[in-house]
Amino acid sequence: MTEVAENQGPGVPNEGMQGVPTPSVRQFGCVNWRGLWTLYHREVKRFFKVFTQTLAAPVVTTLLFYTIFTVALQNRVGTVGSVPFAEFLAPGLIMMTILQNSFANTASSMMTSKIQGNIVDVLMPPISPLEMLCGFLGGGVTRGFIVGISATAAMSVLVDFPFHNIGAILFFSLTASVMLALLGMVGGIWAEKFDHMAAITNFVIVPMSFLSGTFYSIHRLPELWQTVAQFNPFFYAIDGFRYGFIGQGDAPFWLGASVMIGVNILLFLFVHQMLVSGYKLKS
Repeated sequence: MTEVAENQGPGVPNEGMQGVPTPSVRQFGCVNWRGLWTLYHREVKRFFKVFTQTLAAPVVTTLLFYTIFTVALQNRVGTVGSVPFAEFLAPGLIMMTILQNSFANTASSMMTSKIQGNIVDVLMPPISPLEMLCGFLGGGVTRGFIVGISATAAMSVLVDFPFHNIGAILFFSLTASVMLALLGMVGGIWAEKFDHMAAITNFVIVPMSFLSGTFYSIHRLPELWQTVAQFNPFFYAIDGFRYGFIGQGDAPFWLGASVMIGVNILLFLFVHQMLVSGYKLKS
């Protein structure tokens, strides 16, 4: 019987009986970049396959909201501060659709994988919890950015945006997408059926989006509700994003940026711990 040859090194197959190569263990290093890219690529392809639902529909909905509110309220409201109501409203609507789509992407992906039972396709490969987190997170952020860019381009036909601070627009787009993609993962991991996910969307995400200054300045609210709004992280996402467009905000820029960074760090650590423990994923 022929003796099996010694391993020639990482990734080099052994020569087995009669010269037939036997597989060897692939070395990935500190980060499995191929696994991370494959997961991210799968997430992006997943929402592109149904782009009319995931990309086109949110833009149409945003334009409908804009048309309805400007037709109904523009003559009554006139201006918000020194900014015409139409220019004030548009950034809030764009950010609202970024928030909702970033959340929907990770939540639906995680939830569907659990219900269909193919979550094992992600759990079994040599992908660490951190790599898994970054793959899902990247897909949610990408969808949020694409929807935001598309909605901004479509809205630019109707609104003459001054684009006061491009850096602020990009910063709050990124941090808001990350925040909602992480919340989507929390919801997708926790929920056991679609009713649970619908409850999170209808009773948490939508109210927090609508009650965060999307359609109005919080300075028009009673003092009590102004205080309540300042505990809503969605408010800082929308307010900072709007500042980038029109140069006017209800909260200091540094405060909004600090809140968004702090919330994202906490959510990132929380989701990572959920993945490490296998909460409702490995049972």
